[in-house]
Amino acid sequence: GALGNFRDLLMNVTLHPCMGVYLSHLGNVKPDPINNIFPDENYAREIMQLFSIGLWELNQDGTRKLLSGQPIPTYTNADITQFARVFTGLHFGGPTNADTTSINTNQDFINLMRSHESFHDKNPKTLLNGVTLGANRTTMQDVSSAIDNLFNHPNTGPFIGKLLIQRLVTSNPSPEYIGRVAAKFANSGSGVRG
Repeated sequence: GALGNFRDLLMNVTLHPCMGVYLSHLGNVKPDPINNIFPDENYAREIMQLFSIGLWELNQDGTRKLLSGQPIPTYTNADITQFARVFTGLHFGGPTNADTTSINTNQDFINLMRSHESFHDKNPKTLLNGVTLGANRTTMQDVSSAIDNLFNHPNTGPFIGKLLIQRLVTSNPSPEYIGRVAAKFANSGSGVRG
C-alpha cells in the first residue's frame, strides 16, 4: 500500500485475514445478549488507538487539546462497543468460502476477508462525531462507513503524520512540521500518498 492512500491502507488492514486472526475480529458475530454473546472489541479499540486517531484529541500541529488542563480522550468505551458491532460478519474469503448460514470455511490467508451477512449486526450504530449508521446495512457498507469515519476524523492527519515522520524522518518533529503533514493529509481528498 505504499503507493496508495491511507484510507485504502486502513481498509486493507481491516480486511486482511492475518489482522483478523491477530486482533480477533475474524469470525466476530452479532450480539446475542440472551446467550451472553457480544462482539469481540479488540480490533475496534486498536483501529482507533493505534491505526487512526490515537488516544487524545490533537490540534493540527500534533499537540494535545486540553479541557481544564487535562487531555481530552478521542473515544469512549461506548464508541468501542459500537465499532465492534460494525466489525461483525467478517470471515475468511476466497473462492471456497461462500456466504452461508454457518461459518465452516477454509483458512485462506491470501484473499481478504469477506462478509457473511447472517453473522453481521444489522441494528443501527453510532460512530464518532455523531455519525449514525442505519439499520439493515450490509457488513461492507458498515465497514466502509466506519473506515470513512476514522479516516475523516480531525485527529487522523496529525496522529498518523507524526508517527510517519518519527519513523521515516526524525524522532522529534516540530509542531510546524506535523501541522504541514496533517494539512496535506486533510487536503488530499483521498489521503496522503506514499
